[in-house]
Amino acid sequence: MSVLEKISESLQKGDAKEVEELVKKAINENIPAVDILNEGLIRGMNVLGVKFKNNEVFIPEVLVAAQAMKAGVELIKPLLSESNVTSKGKFMIGTVKGDLHDIGKNLVIIMMKGAGFDVVDLGVNVSKEKFIEAIVKENPDILGMSALLTTTMTYMKEVIDELQNRQLRDKIKVIVGGAPITAEFAEEIGADGYSPDAGSAVELVSSLI
Repeated sequence: MSVLEKISESLQKGDAKEVEELVKKAINENIPAVDILNEGLIRGMNVLGVKFKNNEVFIPEVLVAAQAMKAGVELIKPLLSESNVTSKGKFMIGTVKGDLHDIGKNLVIIMMKGAGFDVVDLGVNVSKEKFIEAIVKENPDILGMSALLTTTMTYMKEVIDELQNRQLRDKIKVIVGGAPITAEFAEEIGADGYSPDAGSAVELVSSLI
């Protein structure tokens, strides 16, 4: 098994110490940082993402793997900036106004970062004004909105309407998710897509970009 395959395997097990050692070994073997990232770390997270989607692993495993990923990325960060690694795109996400739930949102962030996207996290209880302000400033490719309550999910439409009013809607794709959200609801409010879970969110964003 190659060192990159071993990195992927160790990451899936959530063994941060082993991931660190293997990444150091790969660097010493002069394996390009971008290959360590894509073929080792991201590949491991992708495998985990599919397993998570299929209910073969659960939130604790994903969180532990994310820590291992972080440990590996820290080691290759200086090398990545030298090799001008291009991001797959910029993804912005927030839980809508009135809603303070962030577990789902944070899982999506882990998966997105793991898949090589730049992520802007607006946090929870995000007003339409804050969404607009951040979009103008950061210019993301995709906006993700999350809600866990039926009482707050309707606010997603207000954000989309506001994007329309400010002539920003055609500059950004909008996806929505959260326990009460359905594909029908997403279509109804004019979103570009809906994701039932963090693993599918990565696929959806990749297809929209």
